[in-house]
Parts: sequence; C-alpha cells; structure tokens
Amino acid sequence: MADAPARGTLETFPNPNPARDYQIAIEAPEFTCVCPKTGHPDFATMQLTYVPDKLCLELKAYKLYIQAWRNVGIFHEAVTNRIAEDLIAALKPRYLKLVGAFHAHGGITTTVTVEHQAI
Repeated sequence: MADAPARGTLETFPNPNPARDYQIAIEAPEFTCVCPKTGHPDFATMQLTYVPDKLCLELKAYKLYIQAWRNVGIFHEAVTNRIAEDLIAALKPRYLKLVGAFHAHGGITTTVTVEHQAI
C-alpha cells in the first residue's frame, strides 16, 4: 500500500479579503482510500468548509492531494483527522470543518466530522 501524501503538497494563496469572515465550501465526492483490514476500497465524499484567515486553499493542489490517498490503507477516523490536521497546518484558518461521509461498505456507512476553531 502507498504512503500518505505529504502535507507540503497542499498549496495556498493570499486571502483576497482577510478583513471579512466568509465561508469557503469545497466538496470532493470521489475520495477513495483502502481499508487496512480487508484491502477493499473505501469511497467517501469529503466536505470541507472553512473561514480563511490570511490564506486560501488552491483547488488543483487540493484535488491532487485528495487523489493521492487512493492506495493508502487507513481507517475512516484516521484519514479524516489527518486530512483536517494537514489543512489546518497549511491554512491556519479561523474555522475549519471537514466531514468524511463514507459510502456503504458491508451495509454500514460512517460519517466522521472534525471541527477546528482558532483561538
């Protein structure tokens, strides 16, 4: 199985309006990783919502980062938290919420929600 993508592959650009709080919502409906127990693919929709501070997320780099999880063996809870941690480190947002809505696998769905609020 592949290694997790490097945090450094996430790119940012300056927030064009840092004086205002506004939300950015990004949906990645084709997220995949691999179940570390069975080796079967897990599919999810990753729903990211954040309020930028000084930086915004560059979408092409985010798409490539998300796609790089394709062959990584990792549990739903771990991957959702790891992606959130990487985004928080790259963006240092005022607020961030990442929802990993995993599709039915063996008749069970999983939704993992991670929230971050800057102090």
